[in-house]
Amino acid sequence: MTDLDIAHSVSPKPIEEIAAQLGIPESQLEKYGNDKAKLPLSLIDNEKADASNLILVTGISPTPAGEGKTTVSIGLTQAMQKIGTKTTVVLREPSLGPVFGIKGGAAGGGYSQVIPMEAINLHFTGDFAAVEKAHNLLAALVDNNLQNKHHSVGLDPRRIFWKRVMDMNDRSLRDITIGLGGTGNGIPRQTGFDITAASEIMAILCLSNDLADLKRRLGSILVGFTGKLEPIYARDLKAEGAMAALMKDAVKPNLVQTLEGTPAIIHGGPFANIAQGTNTVIATRMGLSLPDYVVTEAGFGCDLGAEKFLDIKCASAGLKPKIVVIVATIRALKYHGGVKLDELKTPNADAVRKGLPNLEKHLENITKFGLQPVVAVNKFTSDTDDEVDAVVARCKELGIAAVPIDVWGKGGDGAIDLAKEVVKTVDADQGNFAPLYNWSLPVKDKIEKVATEIYGADGVDYTKDAERDLRRITRLGLDGLPVCIAKTQKSLSDNDKLLGRPSGFRITVREIEIAAGAGFVVPITGSMMRMPGLPSVPSAEHIDIDDDGNITGLF
Repeated sequence: MTDLDIAHSVSPKPIEEIAAQLGIPESQLEKYGNDKAKLPLSLIDNEKADASNLILVTGISPTPAGEGKTTVSIGLTQAMQKIGTKTTVVLREPSLGPVFGIKGGAAGGGYSQVIPMEAINLHFTGDFAAVEKAHNLLAALVDNNLQNKHHSVGLDPRRIFWKRVMDMNDRSLRDITIGLGGTGNGIPRQTGFDITAASEIMAILCLSNDLADLKRRLGSILVGFTGKLEPIYARDLKAEGAMAALMKDAVKPNLVQTLEGTPAIIHGGPFANIAQGTNTVIATRMGLSLPDYVVTEAGFGCDLGAEKFLDIKCASAGLKPKIVVIVATIRALKYHGGVKLDELKTPNADAVRKGLPNLEKHLENITKFGLQPVVAVNKFTSDTDDEVDAVVARCKELGIAAVPIDVWGKGGDGAIDLAKEVVKTVDADQGNFAPLYNWSLPVKDKIEKVATEIYGADGVDYTKDAERDLRRITRLGLDGLPVCIAKTQKSLSDNDKLLGRPSGFRITVREIEIAAGAGFVVPITGSMMRMPGLPSVPSAEHIDIDDDGNITGLF
């Protein structure tokens, strides 16, 4: 059975029943049909949230073989519910780009999914559309201001940073020229499109504490500069009020359920190799206000999503996770051990051992934050006992628990042992979480800290453009912002060909973008893709709908 077949084999419970598990009365729900609803921000209890148990799920460096962090997050939540703990999972929303591109659906897999699968993967409750519209409203106001000389703030068309966005992979829109066709059509200039998940507004949504904070952050977006190099912010265009109005519903988290009827909150969806890669602060605090335990996930590997979750999101919102679950698969470890993609199903315990240094580095990184890691060995049918035992044995030598799980095939029943280990560790409360760096450090020191301690680099080099950007950051008084380093997810280094645990390398910062509204700066290493293209055979070719409205091909 495909993931979609499995999703269709379960009849969702009415959303009122799911809400009741969390103590939410029906009157508090803003229902979208019978199986999903938005939750009002009034349900957030910051005092209870501060005392609740937050569990982060992350992974080793991703490979084409897959790791399954979302599936594990959902399966672990279901398992924790089965052993008698009141638990919910808080996740990001899928982007249509990957859904129709190379990845397919992104709502978990097998018997560890959130449902309704089609709605979550497609338009859901319209949050991505609201982000897109708010972003493009600002873009329209920028070009209108250029056109209207009597109302101009003096923006230099050559120094505008703000592009447009759409929630679809379309490489042809990366670099475009607009305003052609005569004076009535605007000022000709070069610009482009990013994918919606890469919008700063998505990052802002995910770091805002409430609607007022969202509006303030929207006003702080750096749009560009005048000819005299004076900064122009969204508030200078009087844009933040209308943008916030478009976001009035998108700011509210979405309640759905897992296949086993466990509550799930899904909200926001920034990329993790460019932005912070985690769901919203609002959704996380909402989750922590309701049950006793909350499972959440950070995108890509521990060096990206988890580092940004801990150094940016937690530091910004005052969140204190109790434990980190690192997901590893035998196939991914063999890939890091040098095995070719088409040979990963062949038993090879030696290759697993050769790939273990990648996992070991991520385990070391988590301890730098004062947290206790637990390894979830996400099993596939091709895994052998010798291969799994190699991982468990090595983790035991390091004093870390490693628990084999099968949440894809067994749902919550496949992670009972992991759930017990997680609860035992959380209840022992040995964690002493602290971010890796203090935001008050100089920007270069913050970058160096992450590059050397988390990636394992020998140091950091800066291009002339990056040095110019550093001076600009200082001139604008933004030195105190955290760093959200844009880096390939495929390697601990900035070279996606260096697998395993590379050493003897240096990180090169090409440029540094300013996300003043989100509240971080973005040092860019390598070539970061903000508007992906479709693969030669996109997932869209397999997606269809019949005359009765039944969707097929999501996987």
